[in-house]
Amino acid sequence: MSVLVARTGRQQQRYQDGYRLLAGCIPFKYRYSEESSGKLSEKIVEVLMVTSNSGPGLLFPKGGWETDETVEEAAAREALEEAGVRGDLMHLLGDYYFTSKTLQDESSSAGLCKATMYALFVKEELDCWPEQNLHQRSWLTVSEADECCRHSWMKKALNEGFSGWLADGMMSTM
Repeated sequence: MSVLVARTGRQQQRYQDGYRLLAGCIPFKYRYSEESSGKLSEKIVEVLMVTSNSGPGLLFPKGGWETDETVEEAAAREALEEAGVRGDLMHLLGDYYFTSKTLQDESSSAGLCKATMYALFVKEELDCWPEQNLHQRSWLTVSEADECCRHSWMKKALNEGFSGWLADGMMSTM
């Protein structure tokens, strides 16, 4: 068994035009509701969110995009480190700009951030993951996730990016 370790520090962090570059994803899976007869019926989309020590509400996995990886690799790595899931990146949801007081540093003193977000179809949910002592994970419907989501930019990624992709026939990109 190999030990998974989360990356730390900002030595390899990417910046562009004063923005700290982040990568993240909205992990999702399907659950089928069961009728009283025991038959499977409606297909329900669930998304995975995690807790954070920095405040109330839930978050989607995201973090710094480093110089030795592609943005897609960074998004998949953050899903593994923070939520303990692996899967396939299915669709680019977009770039989301925000200001973070907790992400201020020498290269982005105003805390400006640009997060590139993807839809990640979950194929494996690990029992142990690098940041399990920092993050509890929860599977939620899209409407439940909207209610629990801490940040407005993440709600936008969920409601416009992810839900828009679902409504536009996501199967064409799968």
